[in-house]
Amino acid sequence: MWETVIGLEVHVELSTKTKIFCGCSTAFGAKPNTQCCPVCMGLPGALPIFNGEVLRYATMAAIAFNCEISKTSVFDRKNYFYPDLPKAYQISQLYFPIGKNGKVPIKVGDTEKVIRIHEMHMEEDAGKLIHSEYDNETYPDYNRCGVPLIEIVSEPDFRSSAEVIAYLQKIKSICEYLGISDCKMQEGSMRVDINLSVRKKGEETFGTRTETKNINSFRAIEHAIEHESARQIDAIESGERIIQQTRHWNEDKRSSYAMRSKENAQDYRYFPEPDLLPLVVTDEYIESVRASLPEMAESRKQRFMSDYALSDYDASLLTASLHTAELFEKTLSKINMPKEIANWIIVPLQKLLNERGKTLDDVSLDPDNFAEVISKVTSGKINRASGMEILEAMVEAGGKIDVDGYIKEHSMEAIDDDGLIVDTVRKIVGANPASVAEYKGGKTKVLGFFVGQVMKELKGKANPAKVNEAILKELSK
Repeated sequence: MWETVIGLEVHVELSTKTKIFCGCSTAFGAKPNTQCCPVCMGLPGALPIFNGEVLRYATMAAIAFNCEISKTSVFDRKNYFYPDLPKAYQISQLYFPIGKNGKVPIKVGDTEKVIRIHEMHMEEDAGKLIHSEYDNETYPDYNRCGVPLIEIVSEPDFRSSAEVIAYLQKIKSICEYLGISDCKMQEGSMRVDINLSVRKKGEETFGTRTETKNINSFRAIEHAIEHESARQIDAIESGERIIQQTRHWNEDKRSSYAMRSKENAQDYRYFPEPDLLPLVVTDEYIESVRASLPEMAESRKQRFMSDYALSDYDASLLTASLHTAELFEKTLSKINMPKEIANWIIVPLQKLLNERGKTLDDVSLDPDNFAEVISKVTSGKINRASGMEILEAMVEAGGKIDVDGYIKEHSMEAIDDDGLIVDTVRKIVGANPASVAEYKGGKTKVLGFFVGQVMKELKGKANPAKVNEAILKELSK
């Protein structure tokens, strides 16, 4: 009956070493207000100087997002007052952005869809407000003022939170592969504004939209979309009128509240930035940037399938994230077991990360360590359960542990004593004549029962291959 209509504004901080209009550092985590100067603080008489690396990064993104690149790109002043914006305006782009009319293909389940990008522009970031835990005070930190951003503005093409998440994962992957941003949402280097309205299915006219600002996790984005969609539907069905407004999302409470009425472009009194000349981008420049692009996810996926005989499914999962693809190839350089490495990454490792709400961005898993664990399991020196326990310890430790030391400390060495294994098999087989008769009668599934009993007797430390071999030999007598 109801349809949700969503458009996104995605802010991605570019990983240049210095800010967009001055030489201040962009490094994350510095003490408040230690990476500022008269330019990024907007002090009288200070003039901006454009960082050319920002243009290169933005051009790379525009190419990857299939945008038309503006040959003349102009900066504008976006005027508004907020405590984290000391000069009371932001240098952004409205009329002549660097890119427009782009498109990003996504896939949700078996359904493929193209999301249109209205525009992609360059701008400077604002500062950050720190709310005290101990009193009712708020403190501004201006370190982030002037950090370069690209803002990717989509058309209202989304109809579900699943489509939104698929698109954001694609945006994140593209930016990581290009090397233009780390996209660490927990650090604010990728933030999302959600413009959402609802309408009756079949209607062409859009409903009144609200904007939910600066959400910085996929889970919170999903929750915010579901909450706001339900809130608007309930309001309309109760006879209320939806007000165009900006809302703040509280993930802890799973609810939102109104911050202010939603501004339109005219409210910001945009005009061309008088202290910066227009940027003229030549065809030669665009082609030189295009030629410098690294291997992207789709081409890497095809290479994984052709070079390592991986399935489309496995290759898609491994290349969705640059960190995952690099872990796979670095581990592969240590042990040439592509399918085994893929299985360990896709199943147990991903399960451990999901349970902790983490990604490989957060856990720098050491490829040497990872290869060592897989090698010890496949060679029978430890069993798979022990290998998974060690992998969990690695994730908990932040990516690296002393594998041999852990194995010794927890007595994980596999029992490789052929005599002990044979004796245990004979004991278990002799104690279960009925099961032996079933096996002789053709019920081969009973073999699993014997394997389980032997492994239980040997506390799970026996070499599974040797146990199977010994059981088959004993049952054939």
